[in-house]
Amino acid sequence: MTDPVGNTSVSAIGDMLGKEPGNGRSVYYSRQYLLRGIPGRAYAERIARDLLANDIIEDTRIIGPDNYAARGLEPLSKRVVYAREPVVREYGLEVPDEELMRISSEGLLSMNLEEMKAIASYFKAPDVIEERRRYGLSAMPTDAELEAIAQTWSDHCKHKNFNARVTYTDEKGKKRVIDSLYETFIKGSTKRIRRMLGEDDFLLSVFEDNAGVVKFNDDYSFVLKVETHNAPSALDPYGGAITGIVGVNRDPFGTGKGARLIFNTDVFAFGPTDYDKELPYKNKGEKILHPKRVFGGVRKGVEDGGNQSGIPTISGGIYFNDKFLGKPLVHVGTGALMPAYINGEPSHVKEIIKGDLIVMCGGRIGKDGIHGATFSSEGLHKGSPTSAVQIGDPITQKIMNDFLLEARDRGYYRTLTDNGAGGLSSSVGELARLSGGLEVDLRKAPLKYAGLDPWEILISEAQERMTLAVKPEYLDEFMELAQRRGVESTVLGRFNDSGRFHVRYGDNTVAYLDMEFLHGGVPQWELDAEWKPPVHEEPDFGCPEDLTGTLHEMLSRWNICSRESVIRQYDHEVQGGTVVKPLVGEMNDGPGDAAVVKPLSDSYEGIAVTHGYNPNYSEIDTYHMAACSIDEAVRSIIAAGGRPDRIVFCDNFCWPDTVHDDESNPDGKYKEAQLVRANQALQRYCTGFRAPCVSGKDSMHIDFKVTDSDGNPVEKISGQPSLLMTAAAKVDDVRKCVTMDVKMPGDLVYVLGKTYGELGASEYYAMHSATGNRVPRVRLGKARSLYQSLSRVMQEELVASCHDCSQGGLGVALAESSFSGGCGIEVDLRKVPRWGIGKRDDYALFSESQSRFVVTIAPDYRDEFESMMEGNEYAMIGRVTNDKTLSIRGLSGREVVREDIYALKESWQRPMR
Repeated sequence: MTDPVGNTSVSAIGDMLGKEPGNGRSVYYSRQYLLRGIPGRAYAERIARDLLANDIIEDTRIIGPDNYAARGLEPLSKRVVYAREPVVREYGLEVPDEELMRISSEGLLSMNLEEMKAIASYFKAPDVIEERRRYGLSAMPTDAELEAIAQTWSDHCKHKNFNARVTYTDEKGKKRVIDSLYETFIKGSTKRIRRMLGEDDFLLSVFEDNAGVVKFNDDYSFVLKVETHNAPSALDPYGGAITGIVGVNRDPFGTGKGARLIFNTDVFAFGPTDYDKELPYKNKGEKILHPKRVFGGVRKGVEDGGNQSGIPTISGGIYFNDKFLGKPLVHVGTGALMPAYINGEPSHVKEIIKGDLIVMCGGRIGKDGIHGATFSSEGLHKGSPTSAVQIGDPITQKIMNDFLLEARDRGYYRTLTDNGAGGLSSSVGELARLSGGLEVDLRKAPLKYAGLDPWEILISEAQERMTLAVKPEYLDEFMELAQRRGVESTVLGRFNDSGRFHVRYGDNTVAYLDMEFLHGGVPQWELDAEWKPPVHEEPDFGCPEDLTGTLHEMLSRWNICSRESVIRQYDHEVQGGTVVKPLVGEMNDGPGDAAVVKPLSDSYEGIAVTHGYNPNYSEIDTYHMAACSIDEAVRSIIAAGGRPDRIVFCDNFCWPDTVHDDESNPDGKYKEAQLVRANQALQRYCTGFRAPCVSGKDSMHIDFKVTDSDGNPVEKISGQPSLLMTAAAKVDDVRKCVTMDVKMPGDLVYVLGKTYGELGASEYYAMHSATGNRVPRVRLGKARSLYQSLSRVMQEELVASCHDCSQGGLGVALAESSFSGGCGIEVDLRKVPRWGIGKRDDYALFSESQSRFVVTIAPDYRDEFESMMEGNEYAMIGRVTNDKTLSIRGLSGREVVREDIYALKESWQRPMR
């Protein structure tokens, strides 16, 4: 593991003494706890195991009161001693199928039989055998070669599910063959949008690099990427999350020639933090971590990763459901800015020339992070490798980033990429596709400790490392600058045009693979998908006459209540460019719809960022889940003042295993059909809104295999299929941005959009332990017209406040707008545009119909506002008041809610305070 505190201490000591700092191996960090009143050692061991330490990454030592009185508690240092001679192993693949699968399973390669046979076939080809002999290799693959192929072919890297050939059968029995969901729906929608945009196309680099690149203005480009780090966060929440956030920082940084990081985002899904049942076992005698502990560790990891890197975390969300008890979802994203041209060359273009030097910068290589890519390509189970866990060091990475931006501007390197999934095997392997080949010497790689085998050096995902193509004529200047900035940099080899992935350890070749086979040889999956719409029991409960208590209860639900206690831990002000904060309003504690950052000191241009996320709708139909996620993200951008014609998306699919197996995954065809439907919705609604996806990620194995206390398999918990749509958009003038809090007594309250009787999978139904069937739907034409009209109104500065209606519907949106602004609101539900509600006040208040806003305007602007909104469904339903009371008249004309706004706010803030 990386020891960031120890590393920082070494540097500080070196600064104070005026000596060259060491490499971090001479100072170690440990924590000491003194427990009083503990009844015995067994209790102390339980506290250490369950509350204080994670035995995956930490050792504990317990000293009883007698020994402590005699000698105190001695520091516990974790020095790694791994002195052994590196070895290279070979694997014979001319074996029965069962043996091939044993090699894959025991080696944690995560490959199926067809893939193992493809590898075996490659190595027995006569021309391959003859060429390998010239480099001292036999016809059997080495461990380094098998591991490099496994990382490159992993679902994490090759997205095998999204690139599969799928036979989809709909509910009417009609079949359709889809050759790659990714090419057909995701890339396909973006290509279509680019054709629609024509000369107005503002996309520069999409689906080609570590992150998407779009035009910000004539002088700068905007870069966006969102990643997942789910599986490691289930084993070590802190390590998984901090590695996720510093890892996704490296994606925009490693795009094109490199970008300056300007903001972070995070969206989490956990089991309920008040979970009070017995926790399931993950292995013999080992239970999973409690959701509250997972939540705390993940939050702390993102906090440390962002705050210590000097990057503001400005947007995010938290979702709770017991289906994420075994494997949480940890989405982390980063936005960045880079000059459109650097030294006269387009900054988003990646180029490598034969002879460019392979240079690794930053941290050293250790056993941490081994098998990270293949580990994330399968469900969590008792054999999941603890070596996949890493600890990020944001300070080390920050120093490296600053140095590389300086080297970039001086033109010392041609391009760069990060050492993420697959480590060096992926970074040098991917960059070498630009030149056509490479030769690298692993013996030159700096290590945390001696004794690593070549394959471990090749695939370790140890953090804070970048791989660069350094121009040979600038090597001396590059290395001199690296030394002055305190960034360890090492030449490992050269890029060439040989067509080969050639890896040596000193004079001995340990891997020699055809580049075309390495990157294009993975067999295409063949999957079946069968859609049968689920049917749930419709709830049967009456509508309370007084909904005040119901509104309190809704505001207190885990998926609605305030996230202020989490947001306050993040520094969203660092860099001084966050002009619309994640918390807004009278007391700066209201739930903003989107954050806005102003990245340039000499311009009022900005970037709005937000997300859409509705996993619960998957219980009914993933098509509408995806559509609602897209619509939520778009309307949140519009609510803050972002341009509807400059919205871009990062799509993040998190899905349970879809590969059908009668025994281990009997509903695989249904889950694959859910994935197909979500992709169909993405294509339709992204294209309809002309909001292209520019980058994305899938995490296809959000399953957790439960065992009994003896370690025997019991059941599998599959997380809810979910699509996170992270949206960013250009803001022409941040001074015209709008926030969600009401501003002045006397302002008029409008509802924009129609409310339907759509409460299926809503928070209101969930409060009654029901699901229902009428899931919210997005009426694309009406939504697009409404968003364009509202955007024009905002540009005329007619809107005082604007809040989108999402979880909890109109009732929650009215309460949040009211108490965030410190003013009362009185409204009449009879004026709300509606259909299918009947006489139910609760349905009118808590339906989660999409494409709706609560907007307030000054009375003087009424005529102009309504003129500009003509043709859309909207209504003036009430006024902002000065009496600090939310008053709602129901469909019968009588008052159904009357409550002090600060009492409502207390219910909203209390759960996560």
